[in-house]
Amino acid sequence: MSALSIVMRPWFWAFVAAALAFAGTLALMEGRAGLGLLVAAMTFASFSVFVGLGQMFVITLGPGNVDLSIPATMTLAGTLSLKYMNTVPGTELAGLAVALGIGLGAGAANFALIRLLRIPPIIATLSASFLYQSLAIWSNRGLRIKPPPSLAEFTTERTLGIPNVALMAIILAVVFWVLLERSIYGRWLSSVGQNLRAARLSGVPVDAVRAATYIISAVMAAFCGFLLSCFSGGAALNMGTEYLLMSIAVVVIGGSSIAGGNSNVPGIWAGALFMFLIVSMLNSYGLGAGVRLIMTGVIIIAIVAAASGKRRGQ
Repeated sequence: MSALSIVMRPWFWAFVAAALAFAGTLALMEGRAGLGLLVAAMTFASFSVFVGLGQMFVITLGPGNVDLSIPATMTLAGTLSLKYMNTVPGTELAGLAVALGIGLGAGAANFALIRLLRIPPIIATLSASFLYQSLAIWSNRGLRIKPPPSLAEFTTERTLGIPNVALMAIILAVVFWVLLERSIYGRWLSSVGQNLRAARLSGVPVDAVRAATYIISAVMAAFCGFLLSCFSGGAALNMGTEYLLMSIAVVVIGGSSIAGGNSNVPGIWAGALFMFLIVSMLNSYGLGAGVRLIMTGVIIIAIVAAASGKRRGQ
């Protein structure tokens, strides 16, 4: 791969933006704690990568496809898995299985609403999110159960200087890259997003691809909720709220087409790092969560508008 081809890729400029944000944040800190900032960026960006990878696959399906149930799925998986483990050592794998099972069920339910009831994906996943969130509230009843000590330690520690959650996000990013670029599923997914009718006529199992994609997104959200609840010392009912907009932001900033059919995995990491560093910079100026959300929305609108202008030019 030549240097020119790398520069022409959308994710390259996303990484450049992340590097500039890192330099700007470090300058505000007067050069202090540069390593600490890098570790924090990799740690907290990892959770955005988990949900961003699943959301990227859904958006790749084409216009109108987006998973709005991610925050509620995270909350439900984190709440029920911690409640099942109940801080008891030796229940870690069973708790993970509970979380992934919830993701599997949520993804299947989302697609059932879309396919069987002919509900648009945005409405279907938004409606399902109310059900998942209600189940989480009913099961939680105001309790904050702590994870088993081993999980709390694993999610907050490092291996070879790299945060464990970041290592898991890197491994999963490689898995998703292989799925997207080297598997028949990835080719089917891209073809569905580029032209649904042509994909169906060419023999692509469109419904199976769509079902698998929504299930993958929900499983990734559940996995993220499980890790986040262990990392933060318990599941909170609003733990997934910020990841709705964030899961879309990292996809758009990373260079994936919002119109579907064209996506890239490296851009998810670039977008996640960029968003965390921008938030850190805003926090350094003493600006609150409201400004952060406005900034995220402005960034998404600007990038979508730029991409739309580029398509019209072509």
